[in-house]
Amino acid sequence: MTQNPLNSQTLDVPDTGTTAGFDQQRTGMVYRIQHLLHTNPALVPLVVLVVSIVVFGLLLGSKFFSPFALTLILQQVQIVGIIAAAQSLIILTAGIDLSVGAIMVLSSVVMGQFTFRYGIPVEISIFFGLLCGALCGMVSGLLVSRLKLPPFIVTLGMWQIVLATNFLYSANQTIRAHDIEEIAPLLQLFGYKISIGNAVFTVGVLFMIALVFVLGYALKYTAWGRHVYAVGDDIEAAKLSGVKTERVLLSVYMLSGLICGFAGWALIGRIGSVSPTAGQLANIESITAVVIGGISLFGGRGSIIGSLFGALIVGVFTLGLRLLGADAQWTYLLIGVLIIAAVAVDQWIRKASV
Repeated sequence: MTQNPLNSQTLDVPDTGTTAGFDQQRTGMVYRIQHLLHTNPALVPLVVLVVSIVVFGLLLGSKFFSPFALTLILQQVQIVGIIAAAQSLIILTAGIDLSVGAIMVLSSVVMGQFTFRYGIPVEISIFFGLLCGALCGMVSGLLVSRLKLPPFIVTLGMWQIVLATNFLYSANQTIRAHDIEEIAPLLQLFGYKISIGNAVFTVGVLFMIALVFVLGYALKYTAWGRHVYAVGDDIEAAKLSGVKTERVLLSVYMLSGLICGFAGWALIGRIGSVSPTAGQLANIESITAVVIGGISLFGGRGSIIGSLFGALIVGVFTLGLRLLGADAQWTYLLIGVLIIAAVAVDQWIRKASV
């Protein structure tokens, strides 16, 4: 028999150093930074927030860098911060919700109309307003989870439906702040101020901070939170792992709607009245805060506290540029740059997990 030379000889393959180079790249300084930011997604917006506060503090002095001014920023972003928390839950599942602002306003209108049109006790009216938000979220959740419709299309349609319902139901009428103060002051609860020295907080600010920390804990330390991240990272893999993906999606959309209901209550406290035309840009503002806050639009990565940092960054730029006397358009320009930069950084960080 003739022996095959391939079986009797050992082929010497030259070592090109490719593997060593790859290992070196994966353990280099750049990769370490990528990995650090990948495991701590709120770190980038935190650094941007601190730097922006320091810069405006140096430029404006005590006019900006004071307890009153800094807590004023919190008051200004409380609505966006609450809505951004709701939006964060949706985006973590690789979705997006264009209807959060409309749901917030409709919830506030339901609270006001039930109290003043029907004479229902204000506590029950608030309950129905919160229920309205949860039901709106449930409709979107059922369409996304059961019918497998794209979240963008579903929430775009819900935005139009809820917005039209809001105007039709309210007859485009505003319930004045004076009437609310006399008959149903509980509707303005989130606007009540608490002074600590020169710092001025509102109930809405305290609620926003508590909400972010409660949701952050739930997402990080509960099975439900891990399932939310799993669905956003790869819904098919999550399903094969035994995660009830439909239930998770439905719970996320319902919880998001409920949070929008609370935002509607906070909106009444913030502006003092019940207005069907208020908060129309909340959907865009919430997405802006979430993106700047380092939550990936691809889902499955990010920290909900980052969305709070994102909202605060926008608030710092808005107040700082206003105090400097700059044109308001500069605020939009810089925020636009921050959005694009945040997405670019997210793409770069994602390479660490590949």
